[in-house]
Amino acid sequence: MRGTRITIMVLLAAMLLPVMAQEVEVASQRRLLEGVEGPAYYPVLNKSGDRLLFMSEAGGLKMYDLVDDVTTVVTRDRVAGNDACWGGDGKVYFVTQRVGEDNLIYRTGCSYDVETRQTTALTEAQHGAVRAVPATRGGALKAPGRGYTSSSDIGSAAWTEGNRVHVTVGGDERVFSPVDSWAGYLWASLSPDGKRVAFFAAGKGIVVIDLRGQMLAMLGNYEMPCWYNDDYLVAQNAKDDGHQFTSSQIVLLKADGTFMAELNKPASMAMHPTCGGGRIVYTTIDGLLYEMKINIHE
Repeated sequence: MRGTRITIMVLLAAMLLPVMAQEVEVASQRRLLEGVEGPAYYPVLNKSGDRLLFMSEAGGLKMYDLVDDVTTVVTRDRVAGNDACWGGDGKVYFVTQRVGEDNLIYRTGCSYDVETRQTTALTEAQHGAVRAVPATRGGALKAPGRGYTSSSDIGSAAWTEGNRVHVTVGGDERVFSPVDSWAGYLWASLSPDGKRVAFFAAGKGIVVIDLRGQMLAMLGNYEMPCWYNDDYLVAQNAKDDGHQFTSSQIVLLKADGTFMAELNKPASMAMHPTCGGGRIVYTTIDGLLYEMKINIHE
């Protein structure tokens, strides 16, 4: 009996060793645009991590070049929600909104060319949801009315509608509902290698699936997942009392669900994480932007 007990303890220790050996170090952290910009929300890094989109307090969209340290106004019009993204063609895709004379909200899908600094309306103003979707070769605007795609082959993309996640691969659109969710799905994104999709399911948390809709992992009740690399995601861990946030922090999650690390404290009120080029950028509840770099030891 004693020998059996020792064997079990050894096996358990061997199973736990990879998890225990994993460590994350915050290598650096700095405030961005301090004294230059007012409150900034919903940051979105491009793939290389050298350009950052963010919403101003007034609801317009700006772009910050982290290399040249220059901020550019993309649009002063109010952007719908946090609906702005980087397309695989290097352009910015976003949706503006205005209230019409009939008191209905009308949304217009737009793009911004970083090189020419030109903004173009891609759809007519329409009542109803319009969503900007990044793709590996371009971008799209999904709408119940007339939408838009930047080319006949935009590559791979992922987005959510209600309690369905849509995945486009090689021109083939696939629709999945791998978990039940009382309030639907949000924040779908492709892994950098294009082999998996992560999204948030209300009441369930972050879900990772393959391109056939098979569930690979459930990472916990975190929000706003963003792929850090092929193996890890960064997410928001926010708590509230039903009226307001009581705490919020940024966490690192392994895509197979075996590891979680806190990157800052719950009292930091950090939220809206985005990743690119080895950088992590987030904002606080007061609209203060921070850049973080980490080292993962395995």
